[in-house]
Amino acid sequence: MYYSAIKKWDIADGPGVRVTLFVSGCTNHCPGCFQPQTWDFRYGQPYTDAAESEVLKALEPSYIQGLTLLGGEPMELANQPVLLGLVKKVKERFPGKDIWCYTGFTYETDLCPGGQRYSRFTDQLLSLLDILVDGRFDQEKRNLMLAFRGSENQRIINMPATLRTGRTVLEEWGR
Repeated sequence: MYYSAIKKWDIADGPGVRVTLFVSGCTNHCPGCFQPQTWDFRYGQPYTDAAESEVLKALEPSYIQGLTLLGGEPMELANQPVLLGLVKKVKERFPGKDIWCYTGFTYETDLCPGGQRYSRFTDQLLSLLDILVDGRFDQEKRNLMLAFRGSENQRIINMPATLRTGRTVLEEWGR
């Protein structure tokens, strides 16, 4: 896996101050994407043990609320195994911090068994997320007034509640 950036103090991609990992590779190619350079699976730098250590070190301060995974596309099949390893470590070392993941894929159709981005890693990765923001960016539904998403079709899914109840549980974060 490659990544384009590690932001150590992000306040735009989830609540509080966060560490954000921007992974490379995306097959969605949404018109109006704010980072089309990250569509290339080899954009940026290889994700190494040193990069992972940088992410984990950045999560140490008490003022950091959590980790956000962005892209590119974290839920691409090639990215899931590496991200699963990272989120396992984050949950072990920082159990009080939350993990958000942004995906252009749709939870029920793409990330569940039979979906185009479902793999042997998907269930475990989803089980470790607190929030999944799903749905492709849609320029025609762009809304700058929405919290933590760019277009009205995108949803903020509470993953623990969704997995516990067996139905998609949405969060409201203002309009």
